[in-house]
Parts: sequence; C-alpha cells; structure tokens
Amino acid sequence: MTISDDTNTSARVAAPAPFWVSLGLVPVAMLAAIYGGWALLLLPLSTWYLFTGLDFLVGLDCENPAVDAPDGTLFWHQAITLIWVPVQLVTVFGIMRYLTTTDHLHLVEQWALFAGLGILSGTIGITYAHELMHQRPKIERWAADILLASVLYSHFRSEHLLVHHRHVGTPRDAVTARYGEGFYRFFARVLRECGVSAFRAEAAMLARKRKPWTDWSNPFWRYWALQGGFIVLAYLIAGWWGVFLFATQAFWAVFQLELVNYVEHYGLTRKYLGEGKYEHVKPRHSWNAAYRASNWLLINLQRHSDHHYKPDRRYPLLQTYGEDEAPQLPFGYPVMTMLALSPSLWRKVMNPRVVAWRTRYYPEITDWQKRPAAAQVP
Repeated sequence: MTISDDTNTSARVAAPAPFWVSLGLVPVAMLAAIYGGWALLLLPLSTWYLFTGLDFLVGLDCENPAVDAPDGTLFWHQAITLIWVPVQLVTVFGIMRYLTTTDHLHLVEQWALFAGLGILSGTIGITYAHELMHQRPKIERWAADILLASVLYSHFRSEHLLVHHRHVGTPRDAVTARYGEGFYRFFARVLRECGVSAFRAEAAMLARKRKPWTDWSNPFWRYWALQGGFIVLAYLIAGWWGVFLFATQAFWAVFQLELVNYVEHYGLTRKYLGEGKYEHVKPRHSWNAAYRASNWLLINLQRHSDHHYKPDRRYPLLQTYGEDEAPQLPFGYPVMTMLALSPSLWRKVMNPRVVAWRTRYYPEITDWQKRPAAAQVP
C-alpha cells in the first residue's frame, strides 16, 4: 500500500473528535481492574490489535492540512493532551487504591494489570508528553514533565529536545537504531546512554551561561522532585507493594516508548559532510506511516518524517509524504512494534527496505560500514 503522489496539500484540519479516542481506554482499564482474569487482556487487545484491525478497515489518510491554520481552530486538538494528565493520574493511582483495598485480585493479576496500565501510560501518556514538550506555553511543558515523571522517565524531555532532534541519524544519537541492531540490544543501550547524555546536555547549556550543573535552573531538580513525589504517593497508597506496582507500569510505559523510538529511525542515517558536520534533517530521515486509525490513537506520531523536519508543528498540522520524499513503513506502529519484538523477523522485513532507501537517496555512498572519525561518540 503506497501513498498517492497527488496528495491534497490544502485540506482543512482534521476534526478533533477521533483524536479523543484515547479516553475510551480508561473504562477498559477499569473493567480489567474489576474483573481480572481474561479482562486483563483488554488493554493490549484495545491498543495493539484493535487499531491494527481498524488500520486495515479505514486505510490511509493521505491528506495534508493547511499549515497556516490559526491556533484558535486547534483548541480541541490541544485540549485532549492537557486533559489526559489528570485522567492518567487518577486512573493509575485510583486503580492502585482500589486493588490494594479490596484484595479481589491476587498479586500476579495485580502485577499484570499494572503492566497493562504501562501500555496506557506509554502509548498515550508519553505520546502526549512528546507533543506537549515541543510547545512554548509553560502549562504544556509542565504537563509534559508531569506525565514523564509518572513513568519515571523525566530525562526524556531533555534528551529528546537537546540530543535526539539535534543528532538524529548520526552516531551521537542513541535513539537512532543502528542497521542490524535488534530491539533488545537497542533497549539496553538506550537505558544506559540516554539519561547520561540528557544530563550532560543540560549541564553544557548551564556551563555556556557560566552556571554549575547544581544551579536551580537545571530541570533535573524538577525531574527528581516530581518522580520522588509520585513514588511517595504510591507508598502512601499501598506501601512498598504500591511502589512496585507503580514501577511496573513505569517500566512497561518506557518499554513501549523505546519500541516506538526503535521503529521510527531504524537504519536511517544522515550524510556526513566532513569536519564533524552532517546534512540537515530531511523527511527521508524518519520512517513515515499514513495509517488513519493508529494516527488517531497516536495523535499523528506516525507522521514522524514531518515532525523531525518541522519540530514546532502541532500534531494536527503535521504533513504526510509520498515515497519520493520519505521512506514508508509497511504497516502502522502497532504492527511494527510487535514485529520489533522478534529481531529475526524484523530484519527480514526491514533490512531490505533500509538497503532500498540507501540506494534511492544515497547512491553515491558505497561503504556503509565506514564511520567518520569525527562522528564517533566521545
């Protein structure tokens, strides 16, 4: 399935209602908490599988909205990302309180439920945090910080804005999955490297202002305070078991995030120009997907080629691209992230596409194993 070359570039902004579909996951989580057992499968079924089916039913969305749409027309698009903050917190901590005061689910079921809640806070919460952190209003950036702290991954904001967007497609970006690298190796490397690179990036910014990393303007103080506050809240609700459940949903939320990160840039690299410089980021440096239903769930995150090309665009205005401008994923993120869980199957599907991408966009490069010395990670 490909995108037509005659994509409409002047369509009106898509209606906000479909992007509110995420709220439907809350009653699903509540049903799982009430019934346990088979109902624990409802969250993964409602995200990975339901939207995979919907993608095949409703197909592609190849229309591009007018990028000059006034902000006033985006009110309800923005509202869902802000409303989700209290919705997610009440859902996670409310279910924690309910489970640990009723004891109608045994401990393994409670763990499984909070692993499922990690799908909710990762697929929706971190995706919304990603949108919010790119915006200028302080309320939106604070909302992003709260959502990220609720999955113990606050440094993602600094890493994403200061490292990933600057170095995507180069050896200095840990989040750009290397060609041939399996997901589990990628996941371990990202967990090891990204927190350090995020802290160094913030410290470097402070150093340019002649301030030490201990200065109170370092956002890591806020990150640590928010994360510590959520851990204390979990302890007050359910003791150390509550902390364990909270950490469980945080881990699976981060697992979801990094699965998506793995898919978004796998094998794609920017051309090295010499003297430590790379070509500017272009739509070709991110995998694009135009599947309509999963873009409703993920607020157009799959239009990732345009997000990196124009990071300040709000999600309703993101453009999609044809194969002549950006590489296309064969399926939407729900299917692609499931494929990534099997490295051998992933390589079978994606490695030929990376090779085709190299041939199409960089036919002059014959040695893809060579890494310029100036580009080596310090």
